[in-house]
Amino acid sequence: MDSVRKEHPDPKLLELLVCPLTRAPLSYDAEKGELISQKARLAFPVRDGIPIMLVSEARQLDDTVPQSPL
Repeated sequence: MDSVRKEHPDPKLLELLVCPLTRAPLSYDAEKGELISQKARLAFPVRDGIPIMLVSEARQLDDTVPQSPL
């Protein structure tokens, strides 16, 4: 049986990846298991060590200023 893999992506792979929208560099948030695009304000999930670089799968980053309800 295969050993359990951690969800951390390969650091060499992270050096090559960029945001699919802005082409800006990404940072890795190990606590949340996400690749962060500050420019696009998106967080891309990493599942089983594989970055999911689809905008439809990304989470919008919260702004530091709370938005007023509609």
